[in-house]
Amino acid sequence: MNVNKNYKNLNESYLFSNIAKKVNDFALKNSDMEIIKLGIGDVTLPLCPAIIEALHNAVDEMARKETFKGYGPEQGYDFLKTSIQNYYKNFEVSLDLNEIFISDGAKSDLGNILDLFDKDNSCLVPDPVYPVYVDTNMMAGRRIIFIDANEENEFLPLPNEKIKADLIYICSPNNPTGAVYNKEQLKKWVDYALKNNSIILFDSAYESFIDDNNLPRSIYEIEGAKNCAIEFCSFSKTAGFTGTRCGYTIVPKELVFDNMSLNKMWLRRQTTKFNGVPYIVQKAAAAVFTEEGQKQIHENLNYYKQNAKVISGTLDKLNIKYTGGKNSPYIWLKCPNNMNSWDFFDLLLNKIGVVGTPGSGFGKNGENWFRLTSFNTLEKTQEAMERFYNLFK
Repeated sequence: MNVNKNYKNLNESYLFSNIAKKVNDFALKNSDMEIIKLGIGDVTLPLCPAIIEALHNAVDEMARKETFKGYGPEQGYDFLKTSIQNYYKNFEVSLDLNEIFISDGAKSDLGNILDLFDKDNSCLVPDPVYPVYVDTNMMAGRRIIFIDANEENEFLPLPNEKIKADLIYICSPNNPTGAVYNKEQLKKWVDYALKNNSIILFDSAYESFIDDNNLPRSIYEIEGAKNCAIEFCSFSKTAGFTGTRCGYTIVPKELVFDNMSLNKMWLRRQTTKFNGVPYIVQKAAAAVFTEEGQKQIHENLNYYKQNAKVISGTLDKLNIKYTGGKNSPYIWLKCPNNMNSWDFFDLLLNKIGVVGTPGSGFGKNGENWFRLTSFNTLEKTQEAMERFYNLFK
């Protein structure tokens, strides 16, 4: 019996586990200081009333014999898939119901989708990057090629024709940098993928934060993308489902390689390895797309966008360079005096009790950069940035 030795190549603990340990150690020694967390991307507002009502109604259905639900379709109920299909029409994107797969979140599917591809395929990821893209491929022993996202290209790298890769990870709006690709930039990636017979794995988990109508919310707004892209999205940040767990993945029928349909392969994979998202959760997710649900979740989204303005406004006053803050819940700032990102983390924690995320945790190009999130309360965000301003003014 042999174990998967690729796990030796992983860091012993996840980035946010290291942060949690540092924060807990500090809290034990400094009980008099309130710690404000602007690090992890978890929401703080409760689920909106329309979603709660749908949850209650679905629970009541489960209590009655005539409406009880047992095993559901692994790929999701049609009532939710139809809601998503109609939502995409807002972007002038047409989807077949069988191209939509309901999941328990984008993170799971971003890892599980790799079941469809040979481990000999190479993957291209930007640096800095959401760690899951890298770690899941390291677990499989796949060759990883990094492309530089940096201050010079505003953390939006474009294809390099000298680099050939089979799988391409794109996250827009980006985690951690908050940067957003425009349509012309994404078209270059689509053209590159089509030319090289590659697949784009497009993470659109933060699309609901885009306010600029000129910026694409879906990769399928780009001509040719259905022939080269799989899209992943989540209700976690859009509707506060971080603890409720629901997302969806779009696998177009046009994706056929070596006479094999990726859509059919993903259906086969899901029906074999996944039992589906609970009925009550899918009913709650469908409520997100109702008229009242859309109104309520946008109130929550605007709340977080206001927090982002508080953070970016403070950085503007201090003349600290950053990306994000607009069209994104993340603010990616350059550490003052080019400070090491973990040293900057320790400075904020020890001096003012504010927690962020060191940029180096996202890759070598994240060194000297730092991520803040807009997901805390407005009051705590304002307090945190007042402390921040007083420290650096």
